[in-house]
Amino acid sequence: MLIAASVCPHPPLLIPEATGVAGVGDPELERLRAACHQAVSALLAGRPDLIAVVGGDLETGQTAEYPPQTPGRLHDYGIPFTIGAGQGPPWLPLSLTIGKWLLAGHAVPSSTWWGIASDAPPAECLHLGEKLAVLAPRVALLAMGDGPARRARAAPLAADPEADRYDDQVTSALAAADPAALAALDPREDRPLEIAGRVAWQVLAGAAGQDAFDAELRYRGVPFEVSYAVASWRRAA
Repeated sequence: MLIAASVCPHPPLLIPEATGVAGVGDPELERLRAACHQAVSALLAGRPDLIAVVGGDLETGQTAEYPPQTPGRLHDYGIPFTIGAGQGPPWLPLSLTIGKWLLAGHAVPSSTWWGIASDAPPAECLHLGEKLAVLAPRVALLAMGDGPARRARAAPLAADPEADRYDDQVTSALAAADPAALAALDPREDRPLEIAGRVAWQVLAGAAGQDAFDAELRYRGVPFEVSYAVASWRRAA
């Protein structure tokens, strides 16, 4: 049964080693980083039996489970950073690498790690969420995903009404703990808007089903011209 969920983005710059800045850096980045840490702490506060970490797998383009000891790294981004005790290959995709970094230093129970094909249809994502939710009596889900990145690739600093509309749709669903709204996200918008998070959000929708959750939207912003949201869900009493 899903007892809690957190949604976080996965920019490499969340990891301090990626910024090359000692001490306090960019204030907006610090705010995003703090929100992610708070979301993970809230996720673990419910004492789950199992943590399921899910995120899009842009690297392999396939949906697959990774062994918990699989390491992650940022070498493909020109950053000499590695996390995890295992030896690659395989390596975790970026989304799960950032998830592993967020969980580092916490007492984590059993865990399962799933990279999801970036073009996975909603039905497949929902089915995976349903499957993950029944793996243990108390399951917590960490869904790693970014919103529209079209601004960064096409027109930095330019207004983008379509990206803003999509952001509103996603953040409203996260703030209201509305699985049906996440399940309704259209995969045909992924490529035009450069969205990396849709598959993970729909896994969350499948895991939540029709159950009631309390929600907190901890962050919404567009640093680096990419849309990021951080949210926490907790099963309603």
